[in-house]
Amino acid sequence: MNPIHTVRLEFDPKLNTIDKDKKRSQGLSVVMQIGDTLWVANDETISLERFTLTDTSGAGKYDCGKEHRQFSLDDYIRLPVPPTSDPEIIEEVDLEGLAFEDGYLWLIASHSLKRKKPKLKDDLEKDRKRLATVESDGNRYLLARIPIEESDGDYRLVKKSRQNGEKQSAAQLEGGKHRNELMDALAKDEHLQPFFAIPGKDNGFDIEGLAVANGHLFIGLRGPVLRGWAIILEVVPEQDKDDSTLLKLKSIGPDRRSYRKHFLQLGGLGVRDLCVHGDDLLILAGPTMDIDGPVTIFRWPNGTKPQEEAIVPGDKLERLCDIPYGQGDDHAEGMTLLTSAAGGKPDSVLIVYDSAAPSRLIGENTMIADVFGF
Repeated sequence: MNPIHTVRLEFDPKLNTIDKDKKRSQGLSVVMQIGDTLWVANDETISLERFTLTDTSGAGKYDCGKEHRQFSLDDYIRLPVPPTSDPEIIEEVDLEGLAFEDGYLWLIASHSLKRKKPKLKDDLEKDRKRLATVESDGNRYLLARIPIEESDGDYRLVKKSRQNGEKQSAAQLEGGKHRNELMDALAKDEHLQPFFAIPGKDNGFDIEGLAVANGHLFIGLRGPVLRGWAIILEVVPEQDKDDSTLLKLKSIGPDRRSYRKHFLQLGGLGVRDLCVHGDDLLILAGPTMDIDGPVTIFRWPNGTKPQEEAIVPGDKLERLCDIPYGQGDDHAEGMTLLTSAAGGKPDSVLIVYDSAAPSRLIGENTMIADVFGF
């Protein structure tokens, strides 16, 4: 399916550089529309990027994101591995999900291990060792919320705020470099625990996707996919009574577990992102392994209101559209509902891509995102 239109994201050249070889505009893992702003991130950084959406064509459809502003996450929450004085040395957050509700921007990292890539520079022994090396980045174990304040159309992250008379504060699950409360809760899970030692792109445990509805977080797993069935976790974080900067998981599952598991038959695909549409849950689905496609958007009717753990066969899901993908590039990773400049109910989604194809880039500092109708 071809996109119905596109949106150009124009990065500030001064904020676009990650290192001498990489630009933020070359790949995005998450996206979220809030008002007339668009929030994105490159998963190799520790920052969020905000753009102001504009309708330069006068057609009532946003077609450009300008006024790039950057928010470093360590200004609002405690990263397990904070940045050093050398801006070239950071441990990436690997941010894989954004969601927004009641004045809070929720964010989640991958919680996954990674395997090194071979460099293919005629050193066979070094490449063998790289493929045998599995690492754990401390900043990947992050689930947090940050208040967003709006004043005269200016949306910004803040540590503390007040919404409808209620105090709000940035907070996160208790954790460290190799674990957090979510991983502790799943540590004995019969389906997931065996995959904790397997890197994400090897069908190991790997979070990609986040949605929020009525205080319930829905966490999409890229992996594992079990005999063709993908998994969505449901949790309810609450503020710790003694520390406003910490979150605790409420008991909502069987046997007083702090999570529910929902199994969905997505044709062997894993979850790459989630978003809420009314009472339904939209699912961006793609391969769990390191391959290009296929990529499909599904609708789970009433998916934001399960009364108990669910097993959802394919015939109970609506297949909305297939998303084009490249050969070695253009991997759809982030999805958000898009409300047009003319207002009204959202009837389309905006998709951003990791490993953007050259045709998606305009110069060094502009990326083209796609909009699909449903």
